[in-house]
Amino acid sequence: MKNETSANLNCVYNTISLIEKNYDQVISIEELEDVSHYSYRNIQRIFKYTCGETVGAYQKRLRVENAYKLMLYTSDNISVIALKVGFANLASFSKAFKQHFGIAPKEARLQKSPLLAKAEIFPIEASAVLKPEIVYLRPVTVYYGTAFINYIDEEVEALWDKFLQNEFPENGNEFYGIIADEPLIRENLKCRYDTCSSLQAKNSRLPSKTIGGGKYAQFAHFGAYETIEETYTRIYSGWILGTGLEFGPGPVIEKYSKHPGNTMSIEEQLTYICLPLS
Repeated sequence: MKNETSANLNCVYNTISLIEKNYDQVISIEELEDVSHYSYRNIQRIFKYTCGETVGAYQKRLRVENAYKLMLYTSDNISVIALKVGFANLASFSKAFKQHFGIAPKEARLQKSPLLAKAEIFPIEASAVLKPEIVYLRPVTVYYGTAFINYIDEEVEALWDKFLQNEFPENGNEFYGIIADEPLIRENLKCRYDTCSSLQAKNSRLPSKTIGGGKYAQFAHFGAYETIEETYTRIYSGWILGTGLEFGPGPVIEKYSKHPGNTMSIEEQLTYICLPLS
């Protein structure tokens, strides 16, 4: 992992500095946006794809690692330490500590053996940068289902399996995924994800709404959906760091132009990733 400072990564280094100085405090959305000069949604994704973990996960790691140092080098009560590093109570601290180190805080203190092993975090830039097409997406009425999930392939696929049980017309239909991050600092990059069809289901009445209707930076992802993270990495740790474009407040839209339902070839599968612009 390279660790040389890049001017394009200043937003990430500033965010890291903010978290390190305030790891024991609640960091507001406004603070993240002010120090990074990106919207909350974008700095969360930039941080994830350049650093390998989310803002929330990094803050939580700093809390438990600093708590362990206090356990080793002070005689403070574990409950006092938990509060000192920013946990609401001993129970939440104990759970986080055991998840991170694989051992309960009381056992770790009794053993007095160092458990700190993770290296310092270093942001990286993508080796290849994508260039988007700037497009205007017309407003589209879609019929949708919604869920709050971790944005990973398995959970997205499970949502679509459930959604497609509704049965949709085959001709003239288009499918979209709408990704709207919740405004919280989370350990995992959870988001509200909407599965959308441009045509109403045959066997149920799904709610409807309008999407699009604005200017977007449109990227093309070729191949299976399972590899879409590679394209997001090239967007959020590459292209977005050097662009002078202003981003809009709307959600990211994925349009599944070629998918397993209309092509047998993995190489022909095509997903458009659309980032809203002001």
